Amino acid sequence: MPASESLSLAIQVKGLKKSFKELEVLRGVDLDVVPGSVFALLGSNGAGKTTVVRILSTLLKADGGAASVNGFDVGAQPAKVRESISLTGQFAAVDEILSGRENLVMVARLRHLPDPGRVAEDLLQRFALADAAERRVATYSGGMRRRLDIAMSLIGNPPVIFLDEPTNGLDPQARITVWHAVKELAGQGTTVLLTTQYLEEAEHLADRIAILHQGRIIVNGTLAELKQLLPPAKVEYVEKQPTLEDVYFAIVGDDGTAATSAASTRKAEQRP
Repeated sequence: MPASESLSLAIQVKGLKKSFKELEVLRGVDLDVVPGSVFALLGSNGAGKTTVVRILSTLLKADGGAASVNGFDVGAQPAKVRESISLTGQFAAVDEILSGRENLVMVARLRHLPDPGRVAEDLLQRFALADAAERRVATYSGGMRRRLDIAMSLIGNPPVIFLDEPTNGLDPQARITVWHAVKELAGQGTTVLLTTQYLEEAEHLADRIAILHQGRIIVNGTLAELKQLLPPAKVEYVEKQPTLEDVYFAIVGDDGTAATSAASTRKAEQRP
């Protein structure tokens, strides 16, 4: 791909192909991601989403096609690509022997940041892990490990971040925390490519959405553009009932703090 073209994009993929023995996983994937945007890659299990991420993060070699990240060719300049990215995979890559704080400080030191302690403290607060900072990660719940893993991936402010199903298995509050972090990153100019099976997640976060199906991108556009692919909606006037998510957050609050209304409390008190 021309150097000038790839430099204007945070991620560029042309004709990407990958097979595992006789199984053809990627059959010519094309996608462009502009800097400072959130790009969501949707697809069912086995569609090839993780394979795309592994190739872009230099963990896997493509069989064909070309790809660049932050202006660096994935095949020819893998070291430069690794300096430009951070990757959070589907499973939390944390050290269970260390505490949450020690995990964060370790990564900050590996990235040669000047004040690892402050970096760790900021992220512990940001991901609601301050109360568990000194505990060994072996005692953390699955959701806490996942939040710590994502926090570790943000250290050093890499220009491009890959999030492979970042909220899989998280509780509603933890999921909202991750969503806020992703939006904040994009607002600061970081490029985020995330894979997800949660359509609501893509709706909330993504500037552009692509659907990977049978090894190819079958549609790619903004949410508004994708909605235009369907026939116009039939207008009906119905009473909107609250969803379970509405009820959940009305009771516990977005940050996990109980937020039951005074009216509900009075009702409970009036019961015999």
